Amino acid sequence: MRITDWPSNERPREKLLSGGAATLSDAELLAVFLRVGVAGKSAVDIARELLNDFGTLSSLFAADAAQLARVKGVGSAKYAQLQAARELTRRALGEQL
Repeated sequence: MRITDWPSNERPREKLLSGGAATLSDAELLAVFLRVGVAGKSAVDIARELLNDFGTLSSLFAADAAQLARVKGVGSAKYAQLQAARELTRRALGEQL
């Protein structure tokens, strides 16, 4: 089922906007970032699969393109998005130190 078919209060983006980022699970936060799924898999499905496969967010962000490409729906564009998020996080943490 597509996320747009879900009740609006269950959709990750809408939950974030109404309740803040802290109200979302890791999979929901990752799905907001991934934006879209593929035929038969929502962005939340892809996010859950990634988290199950890699175990932790750190392991997921450290994965290379070939490792991520094993998950249907994750190609070079989503790999680039994840690498950009990793670098933004690294920079933000560096500013705080």
